[in-house]
Amino acid sequence: MSRQESLPCRSCGRTGLNPILNLGRTPLANALLAVEELAAVEETYPLELVFCPGCTLVQITETVPRERLFREYFYLSSFSETMLGHARSLAHELIATRRLNADSLVMEVASNDGYLLQYYQEAGVPVLGIEPATNIARLAREERGIPTISEFFGVELAKKLSDEGQRADVIHAHNVLAHVADLNGFMRGLELLLKDDGIAVIEVPYVKDMIDNTEFDTIYHEHLCYFSLTALDHLFRRHALVIEDVKRLLIHGGTLRIYVSKGDRSAEPPPDRPSATVSRLLEQERLWAGSHQFYRGFGEKVERLRGDLLNLLNELKTQGRRMAVYGASAKGSTLMNYFGIGRETFEFVVDRSTVKQGHYTPGTHLRIYAPEKLLAEMPDYVLLLTWNFAAEILEQQAEYRRRGGRFIIPVPEVRIV
Repeated sequence: MSRQESLPCRSCGRTGLNPILNLGRTPLANALLAVEELAAVEETYPLELVFCPGCTLVQITETVPRERLFREYFYLSSFSETMLGHARSLAHELIATRRLNADSLVMEVASNDGYLLQYYQEAGVPVLGIEPATNIARLAREERGIPTISEFFGVELAKKLSDEGQRADVIHAHNVLAHVADLNGFMRGLELLLKDDGIAVIEVPYVKDMIDNTEFDTIYHEHLCYFSLTALDHLFRRHALVIEDVKRLLIHGGTLRIYVSKGDRSAEPPPDRPSATVSRLLEQERLWAGSHQFYRGFGEKVERLRGDLLNLLNELKTQGRRMAVYGASAKGSTLMNYFGIGRETFEFVVDRSTVKQGHYTPGTHLRIYAPEKLLAEMPDYVLLLTWNFAAEILEQQAEYRRRGGRFIIPVPEVRIV
């Protein structure tokens, strides 16, 4: 029996997982390096994507200890205007529809630097952040005044907070469920912390968009799981939680936002739970979510994309063009390390995040600078690895483009703008 076949599914526990894509051994995507670390041998881990024919969950096989991944973190949501606008509109929606006030409580799991909870707090709604990265939790407390617990979320923390009387009207969990090794423990924690009439708002990258748009660079060791609504439905029903509604969003290359409430183990949900939108999407997913065949061509699409990008970069190098990179992102790390491109092609990386500047990219060892470096150096082309924020970044870099600089966007297909 192969390693994939013997591993249990992270959701339903079934063995016999089917392989989809093998990206080899790569360094941890967010393990940025200080200059004194460049000479050391970097740790690498297998990066294999598999499919569970039981509950349809797509997942990777390797579990890197969460303390290694998340106790110190380099991603700050507040550096993206897109993310701030997304958070602001959602907070205002929930304040209105849930009639939140000074007697309510909103929690966020993986609350980062308070980018979302700040909008509730501004409206006079009490908040509590849960953020395991100690450096980021400190920023949330000190710079935004957001009460933040620096712990990993699970049953133990949920029980502690519940026993203290801290149960939530709204719990947010955005782009964190994919990071969770113990999915069932996470669900039990949600059930404990939600008030009986509370709602959990959860956002996850949508696996269909990942496959359709060849978004293989969203695969890295922090992302343990890649969800369809079908896989989520299996998971939540196991814990008497009901997906009341679902929205498909464009952010991050394709996202599902689900609204989850407590169910009743002894009865079927009422007719309006789930909504017609949930039922319709589940029906659409019957055509592909449980089919290994749907995923099998993914690797071939990735290889075609690799060939297209490498051919373009080689042509530009032959012409003597100077090139740099925008975005010291996790997805960028996957793309560059799997495609085998780095210092032989690019001079440097720029990123708006001040906590990344001065560090070096994992595996490829490119130095990270502030975006102003583009105007100072004027490389001919910039590979945009944070393509999910392309519109925002292209607008910010209007002057670079006005002076003749061009951006290469690699996903879902290679194009120059």
